[in-house]
Amino acid sequence: MKAKELDKIFDNGEDITNHLDLSTKKRPGLKQRRVNVDFPDWMIGTLDREASRIGVTRESIIKVWIAERIKEEVGGSS
Repeated sequence: MKAKELDKIFDNGEDITNHLDLSTKKRPGLKQRRVNVDFPDWMIGTLDREASRIGVTRESIIKVWIAERIKEEVGGSS
């Protein structure tokens, strides 16, 4: 399929995913890397209570809170 044809399908609001090769897709900057962090017991308890309260895992709440802080720090300095 030529680019013009794909553009026309897209411009018409149609789904183009069937026309894409997603086997080689990459999400730049989102590669996962494992890190180990030691937390004191009181902090783990607090994380677990808050995670349970909102219905997510400990790992999820750590990721969200760190992401929020990074955005706050980076966003505030620009």
